[in-house]
Amino acid sequence: MTLISPNTVLANALTNVEDVLTPRIRSSKPKRIALVVGTQINGAPHAGTALVQSMAFATAARLHHRHDLPVEVRFSALDNAPHELATDPASGNRYQRAYAQALGANGIAHLVGALYQPLLDALSERLAVPYGVETYSQQQQTAQFRETWLRVLPRLEAARMWLAPSTGVPHLRVPCPRSCGWAEKYAQRTCVVRADRSLAIVAAVCLHHGPYTTTITPAGGGYLDLATLYRNMVKELAALAEADVLQVMVKGTDWMPGSLLVDGALQAVGLTRGQLPARLFCPMIVAETGAKLSKSLIRSGEAALPAGAEPWMLDTRKWPGTVGEFADRLLNLAELLLSHPRHFFRSYSAAELSRLMSLPSGSPTT
Repeated sequence: MTLISPNTVLANALTNVEDVLTPRIRSSKPKRIALVVGTQINGAPHAGTALVQSMAFATAARLHHRHDLPVEVRFSALDNAPHELATDPASGNRYQRAYAQALGANGIAHLVGALYQPLLDALSERLAVPYGVETYSQQQQTAQFRETWLRVLPRLEAARMWLAPSTGVPHLRVPCPRSCGWAEKYAQRTCVVRADRSLAIVAAVCLHHGPYTTTITPAGGGYLDLATLYRNMVKELAALAEADVLQVMVKGTDWMPGSLLVDGALQAVGLTRGQLPARLFCPMIVAETGAKLSKSLIRSGEAALPAGAEPWMLDTRKWPGTVGEFADRLLNLAELLLSHPRHFFRSYSAAELSRLMSLPSGSPTT
């Protein structure tokens, strides 16, 4: 028997994995469906990233077949991930310089093209599912994103404890406009000093250049960097403005607790339960302890390489074969996990992932 999975409440309620999205599809009656995959591009992708991407394409193909709607995958490259960290000796506050500021637009385009697009191209070609790439830098520049943020600001008081339960201060970062690119990581001295529907003025203190202000408008101004939960709230609010498109947020299961907080924030600023975003949580790869497979902890020496793990799981470029062969194995695995809700709504150890990736196409399931 290839795969045996336990039953769960959710799996018992479904016939097919994609049925979890049926209530939202029936209520919104979209003309197309976009599966949105966000990834921090802080180095080479690992096994979990590749698995979620393949699941997004495979699920898109199933939704197209099931509902006869146009589908696409949107790859959101989060280039606001920290590239460098530093501590201000005067205040003790932490600062970050993100990938976007450290590498620039051309450097980010090269990074995404080299590390992520070959696999995306292969998955897209095999399933005939189109995809697009948008960096966070591009997203935060759009009028839709900025207008949404400006509309949220007057209601942020209602949402702030959802977005930052420990402090009540959702982190807003505006990198120094003097081209150094540093921003206060935890926003201790970063705040909105004036705001209306047309602009916001943000005051901050640079690591090297002292106090400064940045103006954010729908049409331009400074770089608008929001901490993870804050960013997702604004992104998912902005998604509602795209008429006739159902955006499905595709994430790893480790994101599920955080999404509960984002949903609380969305409801706090006025959304109804029926307006909350559609989400699909994909299987997570774990170590033998049950912890998420983490390349950063392993590389820093805080965790050991799990039993049965292979080098490609921390850096998919090390897969012993071509990108096309890797895509084929991932889609074979996706077909297996999507064959029954019991197989999808669960986690897999690194050793089990290695075993499943070695199975020939068309292996039986249990």
